[in-house]
Amino acid sequence: MKKKKKILFIMNTMGRAGAERALIALIHTFPKEKYDIFLQVLVNRGEIFKEVPRHVHLLVKHPDTRSVLSAGGRFKLFRTVLYSFFYHANGFRLKNYMIRNLKYQLKKKKLQPDKLFWRLIACGTKTPGMTFDLAVAYLEGGSTYYLADRVSAKKKAAFIHIDYKTAGYHRGLDLDAYAKIDRIFSVSKEAGESFLKVYPEYKDKLFLFRNIIDTRRIKKYSLRTLPKNDPFLRSRAEYKLLTVGRLHYQKAYDIAIPALKRIREQGYDVDWFVLGEGPLEKELKKQIQEEGLAGHFHLLGSRANPYPYYRACDLYVHATRFEGKSIAIEEAQVLGKAIIASDCTGNREQISSGENGLLIPLTKEHIAAAVISLLRHPEQRKIFEAASKHTDLNHKEDRKALLSLLENKETVLPVNSQIKEE
Repeated sequence: MKKKKKILFIMNTMGRAGAERALIALIHTFPKEKYDIFLQVLVNRGEIFKEVPRHVHLLVKHPDTRSVLSAGGRFKLFRTVLYSFFYHANGFRLKNYMIRNLKYQLKKKKLQPDKLFWRLIACGTKTPGMTFDLAVAYLEGGSTYYLADRVSAKKKAAFIHIDYKTAGYHRGLDLDAYAKIDRIFSVSKEAGESFLKVYPEYKDKLFLFRNIIDTRRIKKYSLRTLPKNDPFLRSRAEYKLLTVGRLHYQKAYDIAIPALKRIREQGYDVDWFVLGEGPLEKELKKQIQEEGLAGHFHLLGSRANPYPYYRACDLYVHATRFEGKSIAIEEAQVLGKAIIASDCTGNREQISSGENGLLIPLTKEHIAAAVISLLRHPEQRKIFEAASKHTDLNHKEDRKALLSLLENKETVLPVNSQIKEE
């Protein structure tokens, strides 16, 4: 019998987010008869642990399936940071690194503690103690740093899921991590181009690998019924909007809230529902109260099964400041929804404005105008819904650049798989 190839995937956490769901879908594409799959998670927390296939070897003891973004999740992160600080005296060894990057963030007026701590956490996570045929960091930051410095593998690959520069990553944080990696995958062309603005020297090892979507599962789970007491079902609004995403600055809910106020002021009976948790919950709830939208702008928290909400909403709205490539948009397309999205990195590759949705500037005025336009013209909405349903989300050719690393030889790759610097 031919020996199985050993593949390690590395994640920062296992919370309910797009990258985590895409990773589970990717793992399912590797036949268990041919590959031994291992999973390392730097912060042992997250609901998606429950969805990891049974044949996957978890390198964390007693997976914690509670929410990453809850108060307990934040405490878990703090404990992990504290442990990592003292593990082999990492905190003292990385003191200058931390101070230097803190000064950089303060100069840019963009303080991001998580970006500072990921290298500390990576250095404080124990090594797997074996050599893999392929090791894959499926996220930026800690996963990539751990892959570069703590993992023994014949080949190494890293994924980029965000607009790298806008998200706050830079060379000073990375410490040449990408020089130790054989191949880099971006989930969208624009995200890849953003990465190349920071690392132009890696253009020849940067490839496109669009998210894998489990369309069958999404459609199946969308048919499940919601609890009778769910606020979405209790709402008597004529129209219901949906957004799925963390309660984070990136997702621009601070702009969505006044946009809903404008929509309702113009006589449209609309409620807006958000599925997601995050650090801005208290701040956003206060803003909702101040705008007089209590009972109309609903923060429902995270949901294990978001798909019935997609199926039942009238419009899906994804007004974000930046993206890599949105899993939420793709899920909305699978379920045939008309979509309004902000004109930013990532979203532009998923929405052809006027064909399968609308791309708009990120202002409350433009969001309100787009929503009202599609509510007033249901025939246009139906055109977008039909176009969404027929969006091709199957990109099997993208896997060739990853699988070729297991064959120890170069594969002839599709022209559109490689991203070139503009």
